[in-house]
Amino acid sequence: MRVIFAGGGTGGHINPALSIAGYAAEKDENFEALFIGTRRGLETKLVPAAGYNIEYIDIEGFDRKHILKNIRVLKKLHDSEKRCCRIIEDFRPDCVVCTGGYVSGPVSMAAGKLHIPALIHEQNVYPGLTVSASEKYVDYVAVSFEETVSHMKDKSKCVVTGNPVRGEIISAKKETARLELGITSKKPFVLIFGGSLGADKINETVLDMLPVLAEKKSFRLLFGTGDRNYQKIMEIVHEREIEIGGDIEIVPYINNMHTAMAAADIVVCRSGAITVSELAVMLKPSVLIPSPNVVRNHQEQNAREVESKGGAVVICENELDGKSLYSTITEIVSDSKRLLKMSEGMKAIRKADASERIYELMCKMTEKKQ
Repeated sequence: MRVIFAGGGTGGHINPALSIAGYAAEKDENFEALFIGTRRGLETKLVPAAGYNIEYIDIEGFDRKHILKNIRVLKKLHDSEKRCCRIIEDFRPDCVVCTGGYVSGPVSMAAGKLHIPALIHEQNVYPGLTVSASEKYVDYVAVSFEETVSHMKDKSKCVVTGNPVRGEIISAKKETARLELGITSKKPFVLIFGGSLGADKINETVLDMLPVLAEKKSFRLLFGTGDRNYQKIMEIVHEREIEIGGDIEIVPYINNMHTAMAAADIVVCRSGAITVSELAVMLKPSVLIPSPNVVRNHQEQNAREVESKGGAVVICENELDGKSLYSTITEIVSDSKRLLKMSEGMKAIRKADASERIYELMCKMTEKKQ
């Protein structure tokens, strides 16, 4: 099977494509993949690191604030579609898989023009502009949440697959993870992070919460500040003479995230689509703090969907402070029945076989082309 993958910008668009490609490579010894992305996104590092070739196009998203700038965007879209047609004709794929982001637009258009079977995957609850616009060019729209289907025009193309997540997330076990982290006590273990770069509001809130935690020692904490914020956070900790160490560990970046998530009794984090899907696969209770700085408020929509199933508590940034966060965490981790109920709630959105489901669609498209 020969497949072109399109997705770029953030890890949220690239990692699902890499997960699907990895699964396909395990199933088909003749599998070949080519990625299409831009030179500005994380794909420039992640795709070559995974061992795949990548072609680049010059495309950007529409500017919702400065309408006149979109004349340039439309020109780039036209030129990128032509380049994608050439890439497709040269590579001769059996099918095309798009995982969202503006890179997927010209790729799906080119696939439709050349009559190459294609699918596009939507990670979030509410479909983005590219997915909605690409729907008419593809054979399938793979969605991660049941709710998403109601927002699509052609519901007959929709298949609920879930979000592809890394294999180490699927296989991670709580007991093994705790041993790996050296956690031997039965004290609740809480993981807090704001993403690879960190999140200022979450960091500020945890700083406000730390003095109470240091005094009461009600749970064990692993707090990832993000690389860019670590030095600043530690300076404030020392200025305020907050006692850390022992049950409070502060790190710039969590390299073994799958282990930390598996070991935790509860996770406090943002609600990006992939993060939410990873939590669901692990049946992990969570406190979700949606980022307000995303298009169409995707993160709150994702968080509310999990909350509606009972798997998470949602705290928006305008309601967030150290006292409320500490109170929410302690109330949950001190109630074993509630923790169990939240884990059960995660089952409603858990889809650990997303890569397999999408691979099955790829096989159908390949058969259709032949």
